Amino acid sequence: MKLLRYGPPGQEKPGLLDAAGGIRDVSAHIPDLAGDALGPDALAQLAKLDPETLPRVTADRIGPCVGRVGKFICIGLNYSDHAAESGMDVPPEPVIFAKATSAICGPDDDIEIPRGSNATDWEVELGVVIGTTAKYVPEAQAMDHVAGFCVINDISERDFQNKRSGQWTKGKSADTFGPIGPWLVTRDAVADPQALTMYLDVNGTRMQEGTTATMVYPVAHLVSYLSHFMRLEPGDIISTGTPPGVGMGKKPAPIYLKPGDRMELGIAGLGVQRQRCVQG
Repeated sequence: MKLLRYGPPGQEKPGLLDAAGGIRDVSAHIPDLAGDALGPDALAQLAKLDPETLPRVTADRIGPCVGRVGKFICIGLNYSDHAAESGMDVPPEPVIFAKATSAICGPDDDIEIPRGSNATDWEVELGVVIGTTAKYVPEAQAMDHVAGFCVINDISERDFQNKRSGQWTKGKSADTFGPIGPWLVTRDAVADPQALTMYLDVNGTRMQEGTTATMVYPVAHLVSYLSHFMRLEPGDIISTGTPPGVGMGKKPAPIYLKPGDRMELGIAGLGVQRQRCVQG
C-alpha cells in the first residue's frame, strides 16, 4: 500500500493511493497515520479495504506521511563515496545524530533558508518508519518492526553543522529541514530496500544519483543497532544516509541552495518530492 496524509499543516487526514493514483480517505478507519495505526494489525485491516468503496478526495497539499513522530534519527556517512566527498573516513559503526521533529514538513512544502545561512545543502535519503516497538532486536528480526519506507530530503546547513561547535543536530533541525513523503509505502510493497535507485535535481540539473545497494550499513542492521541504544517506537523515523553529490562536495567549489532554487528528488517506487527554496 501507499499511504499518505493530506490537508493543511496541522490538520492532515489519513489517506491511501488507489490504483489510478487518486487519494482515498481512510479517516473512518484510523484517526491518523501515526502510533498504533502503523502496526501490522492496523495495516492489515487497511489492506483489506476496497479503495473503490472509500471517499475520493482532492488535496491541495500532501502532508508529511507520518504523524506524531517521536524520534527523527539520522545516520551519517552511510555511503562510502559520500564519506569520501565529505573528506571523512567510513565509520567503523553507524554515526547517529538527530533532527528536531519540528523540522518535519510535507514533501512539496517550501524549504526555508535559515537567517544567517550561507551553506544550505540537500541530501536525498531513504526513510524507514518504525511500526512496532523495538528494543535489543537481533538483526534477523529487525525488519519485522518496520512499517514501511519513504523519501526524505535531509536538508542541512553545513556551516551550522560543521563550524558552530557541537553536534550535527544544530545544522539539521531548522523549520522545513525534514520533508517526508509523499507516501509511506508499506514494507510488503518494497521487494528489497537495498535495491532502490534514487536521485536529486536542483534547478533541473542532476546533482545526486545512487542506489541503496551501496549503503555501508543496510536497513536491517541500522534498526537492530539503534534498538540497542534507544527504544524505537511506532512512528519513529530513521533517515539512512545519502549517496554522493551533495552541494558541500562539489568541485571546484561547493554549491549551496538560495531562495528561488527548486529541487526534485525521488526514490524508485516511493514517489517524488518537489520543493521551492524561500528565505526564512
